[in-house]
This record gives sequence, structure tokens and C-alpha cells, in this order.
Amino acid sequence: MPDKTPLLSLEGALARIELRRPQQANRLELQDLEALHHHLDLIERTPEVRVLLLSAQGRYFCSGFNIDSVPGVDAGALFERLADELENCRAVTIAAINGGVYGGATDLALACDFRLGVAACEMFVPAPKLGLHFYRGGLERYVTRLGINMAKRVLLACETLDAQQMLEGQFLDRVLPDADSLRQASEALAQDLAGLAPLALLGMKKHLNRIARGTLDAADLRSDIERANASEDLAEGVKAWQEKRKPVFRGS
Repeated sequence: MPDKTPLLSLEGALARIELRRPQQANRLELQDLEALHHHLDLIERTPEVRVLLLSAQGRYFCSGFNIDSVPGVDAGALFERLADELENCRAVTIAAINGGVYGGATDLALACDFRLGVAACEMFVPAPKLGLHFYRGGLERYVTRLGINMAKRVLLACETLDAQQMLEGQFLDRVLPDADSLRQASEALAQDLAGLAPLALLGMKKHLNRIARGTLDAADLRSDIERANASEDLAEGVKAWQEKRKPVFRGS
């Protein structure tokens, strides 16, 4: 039987994770959650990785956890751990949403820094229809990233939102007409981000997320600013700007 767990590939500064259960709308099994956990751990331990692109095969992005596995399994705790790890990932993260995104998978997408989607995508969270109580981390991400009104529309009223509503509600950053356009746009964004100065890029990502959560560490922020200001990358960036060429950053 072929391996259908999420596939990780590393290419210099760019990591890619692809969901591979298109016949099941890329639902996540227990082994998929564990594979994703290990992939994120490897990315954290690979310092040259600056960007993570999360994508999926087929017509759907992800339909969440396999509902048949829910009885006796604390799916919320498993998803919360994974979504928190994704949000706190050192690399800048992009979700390329190629279709429907449902249930806890919406929180995995929210945990990413950027979300691009196709015109045919939609989102829906059936938690109260099933008797499931969404976990704390997911509730906080919905409120801090989308606002309380949008959070209630999705999580309480169980509204199904189309791509335009997802864009207006700030779930999506961009809407592309089709899968090919999404692939090109997400790759272009990933490459652009991977070419930026690591100390500035990754430091600002970390502190922006902390500010959004109300957990800013002022001393750590000051330390990261001082480190970037004293870096060879800053000198290279200024020199490249003056010489009207593309800078070559080394993260030092």
C-alpha cells in the first residue's frame, strides 16, 4: 500500500509539505498528524530553512481529522498541538488552499502566516453540529486573526463561506482563479520570502505573532533588533540597494 502520509521536501531555504489523501478530501489520520509533527520538528532543526509551503493534492485542501476516529480520541488536543507548532514555526509559513478546508483544518490554515486560495475554495466548521467543543488555541486564533464576529459566524453559526467571503473576512490574503495560478503565486511568494534577510524576516515574524497574542517579550525584541542592526546582512542589504542589485543574505 502506498504511503499517503504528508510528504516533506527540503530545497535550500524552502521546505514543502504536501497532503496526499485526495480521495478522502485530504482528511488527516492519526499517522498524518504524527508525520506533520515530525516534519515541523525537522524544519525547526534545519536552520537554513526560512519558508514553509503547505499544499495538498486533488480538489480539496483538507477536511480535518477523520471523524470515524473521533470517539475515544482527543482530536482537539492533537490538532491544538499541531496548530500551535505550525503557528510557532521559526520559518514563515504559507498555506496554498486549493479547495475546501473544513473543521480543524481551518485552524491549521489560520496558524500559517499567509493563506492563498482558489476561487472555488470554501470553509466550514461543523463542531457544534457534532457536539465537539473547539479547543482553546483554535478559539484564540479565530478571534485574534479574524475578529470575534467572524469567529462566531464560523464556529457558532456554522456558516459555509466561499472564497470571496473568506477574502473579505481576512481568512485569505489572495484569491487566484485556478489551481495552476495558485501554484505559481504561492511558489513566487515562497521564493520572494526565501530571498529576504533571515534575521529580520524570522525575527519580525516571531514578534508580530507575540504582539497579536499579547505576549511580547520586550527584551527579546530589543536583542533581535540589535543583532539585525549589527549583522553583515544589513550591510549587504544597504550595499545592494545602492548598487541596484539583488542582495545575497547569509543570516549573519
